[in-house]
Formats: sequence, structure tokens, C-alpha cells
Amino acid sequence: MAQTIRDIVKAMNLLAPPALAMEWDAVGLQVGSMNDTVKTVFVALDLTEKSLEEALIHDPQLIITHHPFIFSPLKHLRTDQTMGKMIQTLMHRGVSVFAAHTNMDIAQGGLNDWVAQQLELQQIRLLEKTNIEPLLKLVVFVPEASVDQVANALAAAGAGHIGNYSHCSFRGKGTGTFKPLEGSNPTIGEQNHLEQVAEIRLETVLPAGRQKAIVRAMKEAHPYEEVAYDLLQLENPGIQNGLGRLGHLKEPMSPPTLTTKLKEIFQLTHLRWVKGSTDQICRVAIVTGSGASVIKEAAATGCDALVTGDIKYHDAQLAESLGLHLFDVGHFESEQCFVPLVTNYLFQTADTSGWSLEIIPARNQSSPLQTV
Repeated sequence: MAQTIRDIVKAMNLLAPPALAMEWDAVGLQVGSMNDTVKTVFVALDLTEKSLEEALIHDPQLIITHHPFIFSPLKHLRTDQTMGKMIQTLMHRGVSVFAAHTNMDIAQGGLNDWVAQQLELQQIRLLEKTNIEPLLKLVVFVPEASVDQVANALAAAGAGHIGNYSHCSFRGKGTGTFKPLEGSNPTIGEQNHLEQVAEIRLETVLPAGRQKAIVRAMKEAHPYEEVAYDLLQLENPGIQNGLGRLGHLKEPMSPPTLTTKLKEIFQLTHLRWVKGSTDQICRVAIVTGSGASVIKEAAATGCDALVTGDIKYHDAQLAESLGLHLFDVGHFESEQCFVPLVTNYLFQTADTSGWSLEIIPARNQSSPLQTV
């Protein structure tokens, strides 16, 4: 069966749940229809005239970007202007557009975590907390032969995560009873006959924002026509989400050594640096994109350095006054990891799901800011 835009959106929402996005943000499907079929996906940081031209060479049905193509409400749609002309082209060619922005920044395994992994940071924490996502408990009753199938589907959909552990669940044996009535199509038993089946009570936790996707995955994996399950609200502390990451380097680095490391990670020939008050850097904060707003927070949490982009003159003065090393690697440069991250994720998802899907990463994007 052919995949639809809805299938890809569901997969992307598992990677970067839309509930994590900041209130002011514009994420999700922005152009197109959830019902359209898709064979080719093009992944880019931005959708510009240049990247659209590159994308159309591959005849995609979906373009996935980090920065929203439509950020502010449109007051007019004129085809003699850039935005209107691009939307006209997208609609004419049947191309949908999807954005994962601040939800991808905040999500576990998102852009900031990617940079933290490249720096091999340890004892990683959130830099700036945004919201706490409530937890739910899911209890479902499964025949013994199918419990692993259902449990694995739940875990793949995002259930059963507690701290640094996945696939967390509890299983208890019992007996399920049911009588299939007229019009039923039972997997086990016969109509109008009371059945008793050895079943497992499977319990797990899940973030409230993923409830629909997780319940859907559970039902798809469950052998029964009618699935018996409970969803319970929990008073336990929920999942803390936030922008940026901070952590400790495996070994202290001098500013020149960290500069070299950052140039390697972000493929830079140069970067901008504000000198801090320490000769050795141990604790580092990361904010991909624009991170000037967290300079005080980074210093207050004991960080020796902040790695980010879009630093202005007075931002640099503030960091200097706080004794904080500030490495401005550039907005585009700090977020270009979005393309390989999403491309690899979709490759893996397509492989495990048995999808026939071509994923094309953008090759010709670059920052509009050039050093001359």
C-alpha cells in the first residue's frame, strides 16, 4: 500500500512532537493534503526559491524543513511576489510542505542533542525549561502469544520511557473473559460462546502529547477486534522539556582546542569568539539557532562557554561581562544538522515500516551570510 503524507507526518511527530513547539511557532503541515500519496521526500533547512528549484528536480511529493515556510499569517497571496509564486508552484506540482521547528530543537534526540553528542558531553541537562508534559498510564490486556508484539509497538511509538530507560512495563498474568456477539469477527472463540483466555495485563507510561499515536500503534499491533484498555492520569512528575542543553566535556579544553573542535563539527573555516574568564573550559551550554536570550542563564548555571549563533554586539558585551566564553558558529551552521538527522531518521523508519520511499537531502543550501 502506498504511503501518504499522513504516514510521514505521524513519523515526524514521533521524532518531534508538535506539542513541544513554542506557542508562537508555526509547525506541522503547511501546504498540501494529509491524504496525498508520497514516493519522494525532500529534506531541507529552509524552503527558498533556490532550495525549491533543487527539490523539484527530484519531483517530490513532500518537502520537510526546519524553518517554517509560512511563519506569519498571509494577508494576500500574489503570484507576482516570491511567496505567492512559490505557493502557486507547490500547488501546481502537488508538493506538500511540513515544518518541524522549535519542537525539533526541544525534542529528545533533536538538534541540540545532536550537537551535544558531537561534543561528547556528559551529565547532559536542559538549559532553559519550557514545559512539563503530563504522564498517563496505559493498561492493556493482551493474549500471552501477542504480548511482545504489542509491547514493542508501544515502545516504538514512544511509550515506556522513564529517564534513561526505554521499554519500561509491568506484566501480570490473568484470565480474560468475553462473549462474541452477532456481527463480531473474533480472533479467538466463536459467536455467542463465552470464552476464557490466558491474558497478560500490560502496563506502561506515556507522555500525554503522544496519546493518540501510541493508542493507534497499540490497536494496530493487538490481535483483538475490540481492544480492552485503560488510560489513567498520573500525579507523578511529568516529562520536563526545554531549549538548549548543557553538560561537561570529557576532558577540559582550552578555548583554541574547543574552537578547532567546533570548526570540525560545523564544517567551518572560521567562527566568532568572545573570550571568557577561564583558561580551561569544562562545562558547555548549547543552543542551536539563536541563543542570545540564554546568555545570563548559561552563566548562572556555571557554564564556562555557550555555543550558539546570531550573536549581536551587545550580546557579546554581556557575555564578556559575565566571564562566559561565547562561540558564535552561525545560525545556519548550527542547524544544518537537521538535514542528515531527519534524512537518517526517515531512512530507518521506512526500512522498519517496509515503506517504498525515496528520501533526498538538500545538497545546495548555504548561509546567505558570507565572509569576504
